[in-house]
Amino acid sequence: MTVTHPGQSRIRAHAAHSTETTVPTAYGAPTGTTDPALQAWVDEIARLTQPDAIVWCTGTAQEADTLSKQLVAEGKLIRLNPEWRPNSFLARTSPSDVARVEDRTFICSTHRDDAGPTNNWAEPGRMRAELNDAFTGSMRGRTMYVVPFSMGPLGGPISQLGVELTDSPYVVLNMGIMTRMGQAVLRLIEAGTPWVRTVHSVGFPLVNKAGIRRADVTWPSNDTKYIVQFPEDREVWSFGSGYGGNALLSKKSFALRIASVMARDEGWLAEHMLLIKVTSPEGGTYHVAAAFPSACGKTNLSMLKPTVPGWSVETIGDDIAWLRPGDDGRLWAINPEAGFFGVAPGTGETTNPTAVQTVWGNTIFSNVALRDDGDVWWEGLTDTPPAHLTDWEGNSWTPDSGRPAAHPNSRFTVPAAQCPSIADSWEDTGGVPIDAIMFGGRRATNVPLVAEARSWKHGVFMGATISSEKTAAAEGTVGELRRDPFAMLPFCGYNMADYWAHWLRVGRGLGAHAPAVFQVNWFRKGDDGSFLWPGFGENSRVLEWIIRRVEGAAEAVDTPIGLLPVEGALNVDGLDVSPDALEQLFRIDPASWLAECDLTEAFFARFGSRVPAALHAELASVRYHLSA
Repeated sequence: MTVTHPGQSRIRAHAAHSTETTVPTAYGAPTGTTDPALQAWVDEIARLTQPDAIVWCTGTAQEADTLSKQLVAEGKLIRLNPEWRPNSFLARTSPSDVARVEDRTFICSTHRDDAGPTNNWAEPGRMRAELNDAFTGSMRGRTMYVVPFSMGPLGGPISQLGVELTDSPYVVLNMGIMTRMGQAVLRLIEAGTPWVRTVHSVGFPLVNKAGIRRADVTWPSNDTKYIVQFPEDREVWSFGSGYGGNALLSKKSFALRIASVMARDEGWLAEHMLLIKVTSPEGGTYHVAAAFPSACGKTNLSMLKPTVPGWSVETIGDDIAWLRPGDDGRLWAINPEAGFFGVAPGTGETTNPTAVQTVWGNTIFSNVALRDDGDVWWEGLTDTPPAHLTDWEGNSWTPDSGRPAAHPNSRFTVPAAQCPSIADSWEDTGGVPIDAIMFGGRRATNVPLVAEARSWKHGVFMGATISSEKTAAAEGTVGELRRDPFAMLPFCGYNMADYWAHWLRVGRGLGAHAPAVFQVNWFRKGDDGSFLWPGFGENSRVLEWIIRRVEGAAEAVDTPIGLLPVEGALNVDGLDVSPDALEQLFRIDPASWLAECDLTEAFFARFGSRVPAALHAELASVRYHLSA
């Protein structure tokens, strides 16, 4: 069968060449769609990128098996020993394609100010011309896969649909894990459900303009990279990278950068947040959303094993949450993803045994080390490394090699349903009601173990000022701060100050139904530079106080920076934390906090007059009470 391409895309409009092309469909898969807009768009992109074939992905296990066998035969995936990791594979990327490329990530809003000072902005027309040049013929010699996907349970009131066009079967396999992907989504699109357009190419065509073919490589990519979001048009274009959020366009590009703009326009929230269900000894159930920047324990909290008797924590999501006001006036949330794309190094039996149990099989590992017995390994998986490994670049490795065996950003892609701690409600189409929201950063100084916001406005102020210390600071001083408001700095699709204003609007709409807001900090250090709080499973003690506050059963004392537990309110029974360490965990030094207020004022100044007056008022309130 053939597919004909009569249309012309907005990108293609910049090109002189506009002849129609006929492209065969591979594997005898479905040959198209009854939705005219989707079909026209696929035709347009195919004419631009000029693939040899088009596959409309079905999302079936048989399709995934066919693609994985193809990649193994091509040397692009290594099948792991099925005795240790059934139906699991290892991918090794190019050393130049191992992580997000923030400096090549663009928000192409019509007006520069709408992107704000924390995003890279490019004029949309100029960027479309650049993308046209990059994508022209970029899929020659390859297959273009049409990947219809749902973010969130199919047909749910908070869910959204998208389609990714990609020339990477590795991306297709990962999308099959990370999203609800396939023909059921296609049927929803054909029934009229709106959808977001995303286009991806590794930028390594196998045939040049003259028709001369070159050999493929193990990890095709391009030194020139683009990850471009057009927020007003609800489009994403990604070129040159085959890895992670650069290529899995459902993830950061759609679920956060584009979805945050959709949420602003439609009155909901798209957030870089985990979701957990907490059950008390009395059987009360509560749902908590939490935003943490990188390296602040988000995945560990999402799979927490409480040390406090009688409490349980179940996983709903580990990375992204979409929150929408419900008919009852409360805030309801879903995890829009179907899988985990987790960082491997540091994930082990002592730090996160649940994650280790999750990746028992049906997992795609990227850039971890390979054991001699065909299993995988990374730093932190076990206390003692194997005597010999093949490292992430394919080289022989021993503990004396003097370099990591796994890349620091090596990953695992695994179905969320395999997680032993997954909640029964994780796929509820209407989501779960949110009782509390937590913000956290990595702070050696100043920020206490836990503080409750006095109001939603104060909570937005907490979220807007989240930061981590870039340098080791002496006790009582503030080090250089890496700002990451709401843990959304790399992911907000519009001006961050407008984003804060949107949060304030959502709070006004929720009124008395708004969740309580808290700030936590597991990383405060003592005078000797050691951590004051043991963290990991003991963080359940902080969760316990938070839930008791939600219930109205725990007392707090008002301080200049928020409500802190009264003495004895935080359960430390059986915990090896000295009274002095406990005092330091909650110590508020006025001089140091006033210095922090100055840094916050300077940070707000970057956004000019767009900073909501409510946040300036909260800053002034903190200063006033510190000086009182």
